[in-house]
Amino acid sequence: MTTARIRERRSRVLGRLPAPVAGRLRRLGLSLVPILQCAIAGGVAWFVAFDLLGHKAPFFAPIAAVSSLGLVLARRWRRSIELISGVLIGIVVGDLVISLIGSGPWQIAVVVALAMAVAVAADGAPMMTTQAGASAVLVATLLPPGNAAGYERAVDAIIGGVVALVIGALIPVNPAHRARRDAALVLETLRDLSGRLAEALRLGDTDDVQVVLDAARGTQTEIDAMHADMRAGREVVTLSPLFWSERPRLGVISATAAPIDRAMRNFRVCARRAHGLCRRGIAVEPAVIDLIAALPEGFEVLREMMLAPPKGHPDQADAATVLRSIVRRARPAINDARAALDDGDGDVAEIALLVELRSLLVDMLMVAGLQRESAIAQLRLDAS
Repeated sequence: MTTARIRERRSRVLGRLPAPVAGRLRRLGLSLVPILQCAIAGGVAWFVAFDLLGHKAPFFAPIAAVSSLGLVLARRWRRSIELISGVLIGIVVGDLVISLIGSGPWQIAVVVALAMAVAVAADGAPMMTTQAGASAVLVATLLPPGNAAGYERAVDAIIGGVVALVIGALIPVNPAHRARRDAALVLETLRDLSGRLAEALRLGDTDDVQVVLDAARGTQTEIDAMHADMRAGREVVTLSPLFWSERPRLGVISATAAPIDRAMRNFRVCARRAHGLCRRGIAVEPAVIDLIAALPEGFEVLREMMLAPPKGHPDQADAATVLRSIVRRARPAINDARAALDDGDGDVAEIALLVELRSLLVDMLMVAGLQRESAIAQLRLDAS
């Protein structure tokens, strides 16, 4: 059974379930590999520290491994470095200060403040700062100055961080899977919202236009997840030899992040312009509504392109062909807006809406692989 068929069958099964249950199952499915990575890394880190190096209670080795990996795929190498650095700062500062001023309530306050201040001055990363303070507390309360256990904790942190990176490289998450899924989800949202906006404008339904605007404004979480997972994918293809061959493909996918982000931002502006027109009782020209109604077709082919297998269809060329047809259909509305602008006639807000739609089409062409100059030229040629 092909991957596409498996995905289709899985989607059908999930589609029959209640939305909350389906959402939880999808989230669990996406997290299975990271959970497996954390479980294996925790066990291996303990084995190395306890069985191989003979540390008596190397609890921090598996903690460091799991903390470095986590379920968030982006910046794992960075989290490992922050964690190890924070532990080292906390132990060194704590050991030096406690040996001078002794241990007690106010001494703990002093050593925590100094350790966290050093961490902030060194980098300021939240994990590094937190670990510096926590390690300083450990030295000030449980580990006498110069105690070997304190330095074992630093070694355990290094073991956990290194094991996390190794496990992440040897058992990696498919670097393209989440990135493609996130991008397709944003494009699906744009498809649905643009279709609903066109229908609302045909009916002159101000309330429904407001619903579309609110929904578009609420998509930032999806956008942030897309950017994070694309960064994570780039890290995987950098660290994992198993996916070095995926670098060109992931590069193409990652290049779509910025234009998809801009497309959502421009759509929000379009929805806001449309809402202003409806609220003032101004009917949007049918040609402009027709252009908005054509957008779902473009977003759908881009979504399918994003989910297509390597060398599958639709590819970027197929998507660009569909988008060029939409651009050609936009010519009457663009020409009318130009004429109104030249004559000083027409509603400024409607002309501004058309300008934003034009920018949105540029973003869509860029998702399909065109450079910005080429995308703008396409619109200029088709609007002439």
